Amino acid sequence: MSTITLPMVSQEGGLSKYFREIWMFPILEKDEELMLAYRWRDQADTDSAHKLVTSHLRLVAKMAMKYRGYGLPMADLVSEGNIGLMKAVKKFDPDKGFRLSTYAMWWIKASITEHILKSWSMVKIGTVASQKKLFFSLQKLKKHLNIKDTGELDADQAAQIAKATNLSKDDVISVNRRLSARDYSLNAPMSHDEGTMEFQDTLEDNKPLPDQSFGEAEELSYRGGLLKNALDTLPDRERQIFVERRLKDDPQTLEVLGEKFGISRERVRQLEVRAFDKVKTSMMLQTADEKI
Repeated sequence: MSTITLPMVSQEGGLSKYFREIWMFPILEKDEELMLAYRWRDQADTDSAHKLVTSHLRLVAKMAMKYRGYGLPMADLVSEGNIGLMKAVKKFDPDKGFRLSTYAMWWIKASITEHILKSWSMVKIGTVASQKKLFFSLQKLKKHLNIKDTGELDADQAAQIAKATNLSKDDVISVNRRLSARDYSLNAPMSHDEGTMEFQDTLEDNKPLPDQSFGEAEELSYRGGLLKNALDTLPDRERQIFVERRLKDDPQTLEVLGEKFGISRERVRQLEVRAFDKVKTSMMLQTADEKI
């Protein structure tokens, strides 16, 4: 994988030139992707790995654009996302039946968010998973709780967020201060890697191109159908718990669901795990049946 060379965000042309370059790589059909994945896994064919990586560079670019508001150079976010993509290709198992994009999204996101957390402040942001999650969901949570974003949180606001996230008020206040500390002017210059680009230049229309939109819609529809069929196999209580815990942007706590169904927190957790295993098995069997 180390021999793979990818397009770079250059000073001349910057992001626009890079986006034009990566959009020239075609989206792979499912059968072609599967063939290349087997060649890479079984024969260590670097040409196949290169095609798998380059066909998903636009996915990295789209995901990186979602994090442009954190004030870091887009070139860095794209580079970190590409590292995550290459890790995904290296570990991808075509026998599982899923598309590479489905698997790669988690690696790309993890790579980008870890870079943001490391780069955001000289003082390390907490390593607890719930603290990291709050860092990237705080603005949405404020809106959900009707908390006006005026910078500093008062005691009541911090308590609201702490209750919703199972974090301490001190953790909530600390994460909020880190986020509030980076207010960028729209005319603030970006890094030298991006030439004379200003921050406002990154706030472009990031609607996908038609071919990308079609590919993503096809993949989303496919995964949605598998998930719906899998959910239909679950008992009502397990299905509700799975939806509330695994499919919502703001998952319900074990305590709330325990009170709703009259069971303990541990029982809710057990039912969640059982439902997840059933859904995973069902989706794998569906994709296996399609291959036959």
